[in-house]
Amino acid sequence: MTYNTEQRSVLLSFLSTNPDKTFSAKEIVAALAESQISKSAVYRNLADLESENKIKKVSKNGSREAFYQFVDISECKNHIHLSCTKCGMIFHMEDDAARKLVHTMEENSGFEISVGETTLYGVCKKCVGAK
Repeated sequence: MTYNTEQRSVLLSFLSTNPDKTFSAKEIVAALAESQISKSAVYRNLADLESENKIKKVSKNGSREAFYQFVDISECKNHIHLSCTKCGMIFHMEDDAARKLVHTMEENSGFEISVGETTLYGVCKKCVGAK
């Protein structure tokens, strides 16, 4: 059973106001330092929120650290996510492009993509333009 504690509410509020970003547990602990949430409470709540499908645990290329993103909104559950490996921002793939990708994969390989569970990694327009 999960309890809706004040610490959990503060953590959820922080993550939900930043749905386009991923955070490591260390970054979350640092960001919530003034809220006096203990490190153990952050880790415990992250595990609970992940099992409830409110957040998504992802890894980044070249890092062994886990990162977390808030996904407990209907928009996220029906979109393929694009994650920039330079700035860390996460975007929703345009619907038409996602439909074409899913259709092509199913048609060519018989592979069905779990849309809400899929994240593609690359470099966003802003970071490409910053070269």
